Amino acid sequence: MDQRHREILRRHRSSLVTTLDTADICDGLLSKGVFTQDMIDEIQVKETRRDRARALLTDLETRGSRAFRSFLECLRETGYHDHAGLLENGDGAHPPRPMPVQPSLIPLPVQRPEYTENPDRPVLIPPTVVPLRPGTLPVPKPSSPQNQKPTRKRRDSIQTYKMDANPCGICLIINNVEFDPGSCLKDRNGSNIDCDKMERRFKALNFKVVVKRNLKCKYIRRDMSTLAKEDHSLYDCCVVIILSHGTEANHNRFPGAVHGVDGGAVPVQIIANYLNGQNCPSLQGKPKLFFIQACGGGEKDIGFEVSQDEVQPSMGGADDQTDAIPMSSSSDSLSTPDELDARATLPTPSDMLVSYSTFPGYVSWRDTEAGSWYVENLDRVLEQNADTDDLVTILMMVNDAVSQISAKGLYKQMPGSFNFLRKLLYFQTP
Repeated sequence: MDQRHREILRRHRSSLVTTLDTADICDGLLSKGVFTQDMIDEIQVKETRRDRARALLTDLETRGSRAFRSFLECLRETGYHDHAGLLENGDGAHPPRPMPVQPSLIPLPVQRPEYTENPDRPVLIPPTVVPLRPGTLPVPKPSSPQNQKPTRKRRDSIQTYKMDANPCGICLIINNVEFDPGSCLKDRNGSNIDCDKMERRFKALNFKVVVKRNLKCKYIRRDMSTLAKEDHSLYDCCVVIILSHGTEANHNRFPGAVHGVDGGAVPVQIIANYLNGQNCPSLQGKPKLFFIQACGGGEKDIGFEVSQDEVQPSMGGADDQTDAIPMSSSSDSLSTPDELDARATLPTPSDMLVSYSTFPGYVSWRDTEAGSWYVENLDRVLEQNADTDDLVTILMMVNDAVSQISAKGLYKQMPGSFNFLRKLLYFQTP
């Protein structure tokens, strides 16, 4: 499918997911050769109508250059005239006025003409017409099985994680605000605002939320170990959110480290490895999500100049602070005797996603009155888009929003993720 058509579908995805009934569309896409029967079967086994609509739209983007036009034809054939017009219009700025649905007229065969009684002026009586209801036109049936090519096993669609447990899973939030005087770290004013937002948001997404405050380094490890020992067999997902100071650290998988209130630091890769398939068997094959609001280092990004229509600049608050400490305090303090308890080996981190508030090596900005840029936008985008968009798409929206803010009119911030998920992830929504 052309990139232009993909963008049109994604722009109107929310409306389509909200209203589309795939049962009306799938037969048409099958008869036009866009979908195979195997593809339709996989769509129809989804539990909810929204999930079926999401799967149809995701698969549609993989079906070649004819798929978009065929989809428009199917929409019109099944009565979705407004949707077809909106997609065909493209940008959606001036949606076409909906056309009234006219009944289809099909003439019945007439055996012979009939005439009036006046033989001098014969008048042919028109044939009788029978109106049909919209959507009752015959749909061409697919060719017989013996004339079809054998369909190969599907390998071109991305499946979705199961996310319907109640509750969906545990969400652990570690909120470090008040740091010991000997740590040389400032208190993180405004972090409680972030914590409250994330607690409300993930409760709304049907997670069991546990909040821990002002943890020393060893207690961060202890609580991660406790979380790993939980029985997650009845859950579908696990979330860890860390709000703290951070710094650079040696790593071979996930960069960065987060600080306890005593000044010690735990590498992010150690935190993630507590929940890997070896250390937490009940989470094998399930998504494990980490959201890190902390600096990745001490460097400040002043950005680069772009044209005015490229961005919509947004000013940060007057009291913007960073969550960074100098690099010199980060390396030697990370190797502690209990590190091997967290990971004896480093297996492939499948089904993990680590989202960072900033690029490795750079500071992360936090407003003392409004909270951090990253958490504020993560909360907002989840509220607006969690019912229609997958997690990776949501995080790209957060990246874009944060990238357009400036601290003190100068400094920038760029979030990012290390994504090892194997499927699309859609949160539960009310």
